[in-house]
Amino acid sequence: MSVALLAIGIYGLAVKRNFIRMLFAVEIVINAANLNLVAFARFLPHSGGQTLALFSIAIAAAEVAVGLSLIIVAYRMYKNVDVSEFRSLKG
Repeated sequence: MSVALLAIGIYGLAVKRNFIRMLFAVEIVINAANLNLVAFARFLPHSGGQTLALFSIAIAAAEVAVGLSLIIVAYRMYKNVDVSEFRSLKG
């Protein structure tokens, strides 16, 4: 199951140019990693995998907050959330 989620997330990152869809794809990849951590932690005597998955979920929530704020700022500046349109951000 986590391999399917990982493939869907990587496909979303590779194909989609919309910033919101790319953010969702990153979240799918993170959820695939969390699912893998919890599945393999079942075979270990300690709860390190579940703890790491909970920590990863907290970091993903912070990432969503930062990502959505970047989307709001980009939309206010460019009236668009297409990543290929952000040419002024190149260094």
